[in-house]
Amino acid sequence: MQISAKVAMIGAAVFAALCLGVAITGFSSLGDIADPQQAADARGFAWFWTFLAGVAVVLGLLSWWTLRTGRDDKDG
Repeated sequence: MQISAKVAMIGAAVFAALCLGVAITGFSSLGDIADPQQAADARGFAWFWTFLAGVAVVLGLLSWWTLRTGRDDKDG
């Protein structure tokens, strides 16, 4: 199955938004956690989702660059 650069760019944007939503929720809930070990685990979880959002942004930018330079494979 082939995915066009435009669909990949849109998918990466949606995935990045979802990942950032999970990360923001994780960071905002840190104040409610009393146990230091659980807080550290939650912080790591939130940073992991932030990393995933960063990867999605990079892949979206790569797809955008592919569209702008005209390197999208039209032959199939």
